Amino acid sequence: MDSYVVMRVGSERYGAHVSQVRSVERVGDITPVPRTLPFIKGVMHLRGAIVPVIDLAERVGLRHVSVDDEERRIVVAELDGMAVGMLVDAVEDVVPIAPESVEPPPSVVGGLEAVYLRGVARLGDDLLVLLNLERVFSAVESEQLKQVEKLVYG
Repeated sequence: MDSYVVMRVGSERYGAHVSQVRSVERVGDITPVPRTLPFIKGVMHLRGAIVPVIDLAERVGLRHVSVDDEERRIVVAELDGMAVGMLVDAVEDVVPIAPESVEPPPSVVGGLEAVYLRGVARLGDDLLVLLNLERVFSAVESEQLKQVEKLVYG
């Protein structure tokens, strides 16, 4: 069994493999960084490290639904050797999913293109869309995130 962190982005639920998730944090102070991509919201201080924060909904072309700020979370993931915080509307649970129950993604699911998806799994009566976090950012965007880190550290 693999485990997935279930998060809500907009009105949809998505899963991220736990091996990619470092931690789940409450939303704190995010310091804007000028001249970055619109979905990069800034940086946050996390246990002695500076972590760039992106708005996952904005990055993948979804819209936030009206949510209680108490529910919003930042999912800190390890992407391309760098910690990145992803702002989501809520984190609901960690669930086990058998690898054989994951089916290939259709070309578009819940507004997301297949390139962002690892697959689709049944979770109770619902389907859970599994994100492929390594593909959420293009090479250019990954480089921009690294530049944000360099701007902060000098």
